[in-house]
Amino acid sequence: MLENYFDDEIFSKIDFTKSKINKGEYDNCTFVNCNFEAIHASNIQFVECEFLECNFSNTIVKDTAFKDVSFINCKMVGVKFHECDPFLLQFSFKDCQLNYASFYQLKIPNTCFEKCNLEEVDFVETQLQNASFTDCNLQNAIFENTNLEKADFSEANFFQIDPDENYLKQAKFSKENIEGLLSKHKIIIV
Repeated sequence: MLENYFDDEIFSKIDFTKSKINKGEYDNCTFVNCNFEAIHASNIQFVECEFLECNFSNTIVKDTAFKDVSFINCKMVGVKFHECDPFLLQFSFKDCQLNYASFYQLKIPNTCFEKCNLEEVDFVETQLQNASFTDCNLQNAIFENTNLEKADFSEANFFQIDPDENYLKQAKFSKENIEGLLSKHKIIIV
């Protein structure tokens, strides 16, 4: 049993680097303009929560549960999501900075990334079936043995995905960004 339970609460402008976050379960809570930068947010459960304009950069999320959580306009540089609790893991990201984050080996089908910066993100061996990358920058993101079945890259930019090393059945790409699938062949597309 968790120590603390918070239901339908709003946490606004809290700097958790100065005031420690309480361990426990946060159910249907909203966090607005809070700072979690580089703190230990381990062993916390966030269920149906929303994070707006928060700083999560380098936050430690080992065994943290994110169940149906939305991140909107958040800075999340270097977060190791692969360390969080995989049980019922579900989240979405809109207008977020996720550079250098890691989703290594996670099962996160149907995840929506919208207008996110995903430079050098680790998607190695990630299950991303039906995921969408709407208007996202995927420069130097790493896709290796990744399941991208039915994923939507039609509005994504700057990705390099090797079709020989990833599962791409029915994945969507546009004519404008198809070169991201052919870069290993060093051909020139005009």
